[in-house]
Amino acid sequence: MSQHADLASNPAVPEPISSLKKDSIVAEAWKRFKKNKLAMVGAVILCLLVLAAVFAPLISPYDPYSSVKNQAGMLNVMAPPSGEHWLGTDSLGRDIVSRLIYGGRISLSVALVAVAISTCIGVLLGLLAGYYGKWVDAIIMRITDIVICFPVLFLVISVSTMLTPSIYNVMIIIGLVSWTTMTRLVRGEVLRIREMEYVEAVRALGQNNLVIVFKHVLPNIMAPITVQATLQTAEAILTESALSFLGVGVQQPIPSWGNMLQDATSIMVLQFKPWIWAPPGIAILLTILSINLVGDGLRDALDPKTKN
Repeated sequence: MSQHADLASNPAVPEPISSLKKDSIVAEAWKRFKKNKLAMVGAVILCLLVLAAVFAPLISPYDPYSSVKNQAGMLNVMAPPSGEHWLGTDSLGRDIVSRLIYGGRISLSVALVAVAISTCIGVLLGLLAGYYGKWVDAIIMRITDIVICFPVLFLVISVSTMLTPSIYNVMIIIGLVSWTTMTRLVRGEVLRIREMEYVEAVRALGQNNLVIVFKHVLPNIMAPITVQATLQTAEAILTESALSFLGVGVQQPIPSWGNMLQDATSIMVLQFKPWIWAPPGIAILLTILSINLVGDGLRDALDPKTKN
């Protein structure tokens, strides 16, 4: 009884999150998030990009895989922007707007799946290392240190060249090599949470370790996990774009923002035909910027020390 009284009287000690408390926390976080103008701008841009990717077949003016012809029946190759093709056509005569819209669908899908994989691995390993400690912590953290020693892009390129380049391999590879930051973050949070009085109280009541970890520890570290997953999405988009640009990521004719930049390897295109490489570059820039703005906004909104 005294333990529970101490928990109730000490406001500095976090308590297990109930459903009612979770609703109030979400409402308070949303109130803080709305006050961040840059975060709201990023959220709006990101929502528009996601909607364009979801409804790509409905809003795309042309088939992104087929070349288009001009009035004379010739392939409309590297045509400048016009009323017919708002952003012109690429080196194979394909409409850039259509490929840009479908490319967003591919790039965002790759990033989301890769982040889902890396987050699951990172959270699981971080929970095990932080809660059980001792030899479990030592083994997991040494493996993490080994993976961190390799440059991520170099490691991803090396693995990609050993496998058949495809969209599914890109998702899996990025997810399997980008879990280290999440693992270290979760481990640090669990090391702090597991010493809290409410966790000791639950442990004293004889609860199973798995129940303690997933019911009482994990819900209280979801805020940093959410922020980190958001920021990792931006990193995954950049990694996918780099792989596709180098030819070991998403393969033609499937459009992605990365492989749309491959035409920019030509000096002539770089100097005289910016409509070919600028749109995918700007799309990547806007997406990364909006995700980072949303991530910063979430970090401030979910921080309990943030003042209204």
